[in-house]
Amino acid sequence: MSQTPTRQLSAAQLRPALPIAAAVLGLLALWMAWSGWRQWQGEQARQQVQAARDQMVQDTARALKAETDRLARQLAAPATRSALAAGDLAGAAAAIRRDWPDAGQVDVLPAGLDEAYAQLPKSGFGRIAVAEAALAADAPVARMAKEAGGARLLVAAPASAPGRPDAVAIVHLPATRVARAFETVDVGSDGYLALRQGDFSVVERGDRALAGAAEALATAIPGTELRVSAGAPATPGAAFGMGAMSALVGAGVLAVMALLALVGWKRGPRRTPEAAAHTEPTLVQALQQAPAPTSDAAAPVPIVSKESTTVEDSKPAAVSIDPGIFRAYDIRGVIGQSLDAGVAEHIGQAVGSLMRDRDLPDIVVGRDGRLSGPDMVAGLIAGLRKAGRNVIDIGLAPTPLVYFGSFFLRTGCCIAVTGSHNPPDYNGFKIVVGGDTLSGDAITDLYDRIAGGRLHNAAEPGSVSQRRIDDDYLERIAHDVQLQRPLKVVVDAGNGVAGELGPRVLRAIGADVVPLYCEVDGTFPNHHPDPSEPHNLEDLIATVQREGADLGLAFDGDGDRLGVVTREGVNIFPDRLLMLFAADVLERNPGAVILYDVKCTGQLSGHVLRHGGSPLMWKTGHSLIKAKMRETGAELAGEMSGHFFFAERWFGFDDGIYSAARLLEILAGREESPSEVLGALPGGVSTPEIKIDAPDGDPHAFVEGFRSRASFEGGRISTIDGVRVDWPDGWGLIRASNTTPVLVLRFDADNEDALQRIQNVFREQLLGFQPDLPIPF
Repeated sequence: MSQTPTRQLSAAQLRPALPIAAAVLGLLALWMAWSGWRQWQGEQARQQVQAARDQMVQDTARALKAETDRLARQLAAPATRSALAAGDLAGAAAAIRRDWPDAGQVDVLPAGLDEAYAQLPKSGFGRIAVAEAALAADAPVARMAKEAGGARLLVAAPASAPGRPDAVAIVHLPATRVARAFETVDVGSDGYLALRQGDFSVVERGDRALAGAAEALATAIPGTELRVSAGAPATPGAAFGMGAMSALVGAGVLAVMALLALVGWKRGPRRTPEAAAHTEPTLVQALQQAPAPTSDAAAPVPIVSKESTTVEDSKPAAVSIDPGIFRAYDIRGVIGQSLDAGVAEHIGQAVGSLMRDRDLPDIVVGRDGRLSGPDMVAGLIAGLRKAGRNVIDIGLAPTPLVYFGSFFLRTGCCIAVTGSHNPPDYNGFKIVVGGDTLSGDAITDLYDRIAGGRLHNAAEPGSVSQRRIDDDYLERIAHDVQLQRPLKVVVDAGNGVAGELGPRVLRAIGADVVPLYCEVDGTFPNHHPDPSEPHNLEDLIATVQREGADLGLAFDGDGDRLGVVTREGVNIFPDRLLMLFAADVLERNPGAVILYDVKCTGQLSGHVLRHGGSPLMWKTGHSLIKAKMRETGAELAGEMSGHFFFAERWFGFDDGIYSAARLLEILAGREESPSEVLGALPGGVSTPEIKIDAPDGDPHAFVEGFRSRASFEGGRISTIDGVRVDWPDGWGLIRASNTTPVLVLRFDADNEDALQRIQNVFREQLLGFQPDLPIPF
């Protein structure tokens, strides 16, 4: 008797809660149904884009094969073979073109390609790259190239006749021969497709906002360097991590439960109007009555320095600007002599004016650890703001982090305030505008803008915000690289700006890091932060041996260069490291262009060819190398100074920290010790960079005069950058530094006797031109 009333009371108490339960269940059902539907839509869009991508891979592969097969038939034609047999390469080219009316140009060149190299840079590097690829593969190949008239399809194949020297034929075709299949492809309303080679998009279709993430779904076109990249909108996750169908089924179940709750409530005793008047609102009613939540996201607060308080209505004060600080691939000067905050302000306004011409509103700015850095940044930002540009200041940052910021924050523009490896009283600017690292005429144009008063003064100043992206950079590398086994490394940052972030990144990928001189100090109290100078590596070698580490890594002052020493104290020169990187990249990208500067070993070209790549030598200078990478679609580049540029899996800029991660990835994946792997690289003997103070402080004038007077019997002279002379057993080089007033020399040979002979020849020629030149070899 006593239990029954209790049960009746509980049911009565629960009945008023049924509408609330029904509302909650209904809202959950709607949410799950909506998220499941969104996920299903995303999956359908992704499948549509992937299907279109696969179709484009097949169609493009067929189109390319048709062109390479056609070239093979043309080379086998009687008229072509007759001309080749007679050694008439021009006649062979005419025979090919006669039966190929839509060919824009046909070249048949000797396999040595000396003629092609002699015509550089006017003729472009595209045809040399495809010719070398065809010769290396001993088969017809096709690739895209940027030429004066736009993108072109180049088809090349070895051409030979009995008893005649080998040759190579190159046919220039319209890009539409491979791009026409994209004209009708259906990528849906939210999809994106692109035909790409390197970082060059030949043709794009669909929503270009997805272009940056399209590499995640990229598929290579077999036997070529081309790929079809695909982008689809991010697929939202369904409720509680369920799949689309599970979420939809769950929504149905919840909807049924909500309906049952409402039915139970309706069947209960009806309330009187008086009672209903005092009923608390249901959850649905409460939600309907409550005001919508608002969010006041904090906008970046402009930071106005003392130098820029009158930015709206002021012009830079008149200052004297030395045109000599505007160098080949950056701006570099001495603080208090040729560079100060006033000069920095003019430079900032000049860069901002260039950005305004290109309709680029935002720019990332970061600085290295030099004591003059804050003043330089303040002046630079003041000038950028006067030109109406919005500045994102990432603070103390290695140069690679500044470059990364231009990609990650999608500005396409950045300035690294850095003196790199120069003495503490130097500082400067490495500048990227619209994705192009300024060099040559583009650097000179900044001075011309200042000298000519062509500086834009915006009606309203640009803004300044602060942003830290160190963790984003670290996460991006750690997601790309993880070591198969731990390696113990000593990291010597030379008190440069990479001292904090470099060790963090290497620990994140699985390395055991011992820091050395990693406290950022712009006076560089321990040694100069330049790993290309062997004496700067002495403390690193001693620490590696004392700690029993597997390897020693050295960064330069701004972190864009890498030096490496083994446990045995051997300095692994960067051109040897480039061999290791090239072999690794070519495993995944056969035929890729590998770019290197004139200071690299003569054995590098053969090493790249043996691994199925296309070697290409170019001028020294980070901005010059990056420009040539874009032109040729190179996957990797390197300089003897320790700059490495990875386009494969990375962004194509020089980055000592990321290069260190890629090096450790390779070494950790081998059974041999790091010393054994590095020791197995092609040998020979070589010198480090030898630097001599230029007479009258003008290295360019000296090299130009030397080039016109010197004579090297039996050597092949290259004047791409300075004077490089190659013999069968080695080479020597003299060039003008573009960062300091010095001559830079380097020698490389198969053995010590050859090295000594080549140095003696250069010594005689140099003293014959300048008898009092101090020669340290």
